[in-house]
Amino acid sequence: MNVKYSFPSRRSAVMSRSGMVATSQPLAAQAGVEMLRRGGNAIDAAIATAAALNVVEPMSTGLGGDAFALVYLGRSRELKALNASGRSPYAATPEAYRKMGYRQMPEKGIHAVTVPGTLDGWCRLLEEHGTMSLGQVLAPAIKLAEDGFPVTEIISHSWEKQRTLLERDAGAARVYLPAGRAPGAGEVVVQAELAETFKKIARGGRDVFYRGEIAGAIADCVRAHGGLLNRRDLADHTSTWVTPISTGYRGYDIYQCPPNGQGLVALLALNILAGYDLRSLGHNSAAYLHRLIEALKLGFADAEKYVADPDFADIPLQELLSASYAEKQRRRIDEDRAGEEVAAGAPEVAGDTVYLATSDGEGNSVSFINSLYQAFGSGVVVEGTGICLQNRGALFSLEAGHRNVLEPHKRPYHTIIPGMVFKDGELFLTFGVMGGFMQPQGHVQLLLNIIDFGMDVQTALDAPRFRYYHQQNACAFEKGISPEARQELTQKGHRIIEPDDPYSQDFGGGQVIMRHPGSKVLIAGSDPRKDGGAIGTW
Repeated sequence: MNVKYSFPSRRSAVMSRSGMVATSQPLAAQAGVEMLRRGGNAIDAAIATAAALNVVEPMSTGLGGDAFALVYLGRSRELKALNASGRSPYAATPEAYRKMGYRQMPEKGIHAVTVPGTLDGWCRLLEEHGTMSLGQVLAPAIKLAEDGFPVTEIISHSWEKQRTLLERDAGAARVYLPAGRAPGAGEVVVQAELAETFKKIARGGRDVFYRGEIAGAIADCVRAHGGLLNRRDLADHTSTWVTPISTGYRGYDIYQCPPNGQGLVALLALNILAGYDLRSLGHNSAAYLHRLIEALKLGFADAEKYVADPDFADIPLQELLSASYAEKQRRRIDEDRAGEEVAAGAPEVAGDTVYLATSDGEGNSVSFINSLYQAFGSGVVVEGTGICLQNRGALFSLEAGHRNVLEPHKRPYHTIIPGMVFKDGELFLTFGVMGGFMQPQGHVQLLLNIIDFGMDVQTALDAPRFRYYHQQNACAFEKGISPEARQELTQKGHRIIEPDDPYSQDFGGGQVIMRHPGSKVLIAGSDPRKDGGAIGTW
């Protein structure tokens, strides 16, 4: 398509026939490529990449966090979803938290910690669909941690921003503030304790983490900090294979993991937007942005009400994703005025994070997301292990009767969402956009760039984005969205705020691998908002 855009895209898409890895740090991407070159498949590559990211981007991901994956198996043409998110401690109840003085869930610290689900997810994927051993896929991460790695620019900036948090915990400060400060760009960092932890896991498998020596260290750390998680919580953890949820959009089938993840937001917004001729409005025009923002407002309002652990709550997914509900929601949008207070709809019921994408020459592909939630998670590091514990518990509610209310051994609302797209039954896109509540917004904007506006994958990632802050009912816009569009949106009643930080990660970081419908060539892009890249194999 001969379409002109008002923003530059200076990086070409990366192309390969035999394999591809795209993620937010180039050394981690190479770890995955190394597995492919050694004869491994996309699953092996995904786990090697995720483990390496734990080393080189430690504020975003790690063994102390959670993961979700969409896995496409080329030979059987099967799409599977893995929920590798952890659960709350058995002792966690609203009453227990109120006795500790909390009126809402704490955002940081030991009482925001939930069971780390990541490693069990890695092991489950590898055992059932990989071809290599745990020791083989962890080898690049071990080498990077032992020998040291140069810190890249954006990661260095993110690290420094968390200095105050890390200084609150002696273990965190000792491990992640070498020389009493965050490492600068180009400085080499060695993580000997994390390397030893990976070696123990390579030898002892998941049980050393959930039932053995590492489990004991985690439980001791939590107890010493006054937390609730214990060895039983770790020993009882399991990942879960779940059925992906999907919707159709202009002839494409968009897949997400089901709740407790927020992928539902993206699908709800796409269902609403399918009723508009978006292309005729012009890319990132005020009229276009207004409809996207309002559709996402409605999606987030529904997610806040309905997204929770499905083992504890009834979630009317079929009704929420129906065409009739989308039409009902679309009628709530005033094309001339921003919604001020958006409540969840009522369907008619009949009864910091890292993202990576991998593909191989056999047709397998993995959309994988791994996270501590916010940067450095809880801010608590387990002594002697290098493991930073996540703060996913912050996303529980303490409101009685809420689907997402804190309960024992329950999974919280999750922001991390991997995505896949199929066209005529064939895999088309493996994609994701990290960044907390930016993620479904990034999914929608990226998909519209590709599907409605015909952009190649790199251009679609480069395009300027907006972010809607649903808790403030406000929007921020990247440079490249015109002053005229911003002014018109202000006149429609949108509240516009400016990010404090020019290097803000608020607009996410995406990775995409497209499988060319004709040649099956892999075409990949990597977000310029991160330090990473896409690397192909031959």
